[in-house]
Amino acid sequence: MTIQYQYKNVQAPTKVTLTDEQTAGHGDHWRILTDDVSHDVPTWLQAMIDKATVPKGLGTGTSPQDNRLLLSENETCHINQILAMKDGKPECFINAYPCVNGPYGLNCTIERVIVNEDAHDAVLRLRSSDGSVIYAFDQLYTTNRHLYQQNTPYFVNFSAWAYEIQPSDHSEVIAIEDQDAIRYHRAFNDIVANNNGDVPDDLQAQIDAWQPDTDGELAPVEINLGHMCAYLFGDTLGQEDEAWCQGQVLGKQEVTFNDKPMYLFDVVILREPDAAPFVVRIGACKGEVTDAIAVNDYVQANIWLQAAIYKENQDTARAAS
Repeated sequence: MTIQYQYKNVQAPTKVTLTDEQTAGHGDHWRILTDDVSHDVPTWLQAMIDKATVPKGLGTGTSPQDNRLLLSENETCHINQILAMKDGKPECFINAYPCVNGPYGLNCTIERVIVNEDAHDAVLRLRSSDGSVIYAFDQLYTTNRHLYQQNTPYFVNFSAWAYEIQPSDHSEVIAIEDQDAIRYHRAFNDIVANNNGDVPDDLQAQIDAWQPDTDGELAPVEINLGHMCAYLFGDTLGQEDEAWCQGQVLGKQEVTFNDKPMYLFDVVILREPDAAPFVVRIGACKGEVTDAIAVNDYVQANIWLQAAIYKENQDTARAAS
């Protein structure tokens, strides 16, 4: 009998290690939620211990050999807390940060992990199936750190905290007067509409042959920048998860975080043809500005973008790969 073995070289994503000096920490993130960080955060950390859960991530749970323990809560807006372990028992506090659970996500591969291994603060550089590059703080790095694989598609759930969120500026308008650009824009829309929404193989030939029905079709086009979807990640190493975005509000609901009233806004921040929309659940403090934001409004925000990868959601990624 001949036994054949197939060797599979499984590699982890590229890792970039940060020093403590390069790591920003979570002071600004806690200040999103309270003006009294030194009092409120220790109180919240103590209170969560009584209702803490252990998130599984991509694995099946903790093992006695783990030297770090990640604790979480069964609330949409919650705290993740990391403890050092010794002989299977918690020894000391390592880190903590506020989180939002997001039900929406995209299929992505992990191109790079930017991490401070002492604090277990990690930012994932992700590439979506349509080629978009996204940076997000890894809520579950402590649990998933040994399980990530290079060139492997994962379904990634996205969420965020908003430093600031407000209605977008509808006065920002660009007028396009170039006749060639206007003609291409009108022809493209007509051709795709007449082709059941699909782009034909001979698109350029059809555009060259296209003629307007009326002179009005070639009138100048105004584009309102306040009605655009956009996402810009940060440009500082290790802080690329600090992002600016603009998009349309698809949903709004009220919740609480440690008795503080909050809003959850479901915002589509990228929406391109032939690509899955990039929808993020954004947590924001209740106030006059957020009270006034309604579903279908366009908003712009400075956010701390987060990612979470769970084993139970990976059927979606496998089906699409």
